[in-house]
Amino acid sequence: MTLERYVAICKPLRHGELCSTRSALHCILIIHSLSSVPCIIVLSNFFATAPFSLYSQHRLCLMGIFVLLRWQDDVKLVVYQCYFLIMSATICFSYVKIMKVAKDASGEDKKSTRRGLRTLVLHSFQLLLCLIQLWCPFIENAVLQINFKLYIDIRFFDYIMFYLAPRCLSPLIYGLRDKKVYLALKQNALFGFHRPNVQNSI
Repeated sequence: MTLERYVAICKPLRHGELCSTRSALHCILIIHSLSSVPCIIVLSNFFATAPFSLYSQHRLCLMGIFVLLRWQDDVKLVVYQCYFLIMSATICFSYVKIMKVAKDASGEDKKSTRRGLRTLVLHSFQLLLCLIQLWCPFIENAVLQINFKLYIDIRFFDYIMFYLAPRCLSPLIYGLRDKKVYLALKQNALFGFHRPNVQNSI
């Protein structure tokens, strides 16, 4: 998403070439391949080293049950931190370039500059929430060793805050910018007591 925006704004003449369906499929394949590396490592080692008695035990359905050796945790930590650093660097580089191009394009139009800056801040915040997902498993595992009830609460919070919220943020904000959607949401939020003027909303 970040790279597509970078190409669309900073290299608009090559957008059709770089963001074609074929390029998108290649990127998706690369992303899925890289993201599957930790799972493949963990599952391969689990099936190779786990005793048969483990399959008949009652366990919590967690990713942690597949990690039997200390070095597996270390490998997962290193891989996730590499993902975090690479994605953070990519996002920072892309958005700095986008902000520079947007500022040059808007010129003296401060209102347009502020609007563009707000949009960039929104997307940056959204991507930051997505990045924090990479830290959630380690925080949850640490809390699980302390208090199970607290672990459940934190896991629920992480799911709402770092998995659901980033995906709902953009549609909500862009929806609120649309006058018709805003009036409809306002009416529903007030349980129908607010009756928008139909002529003004058209």
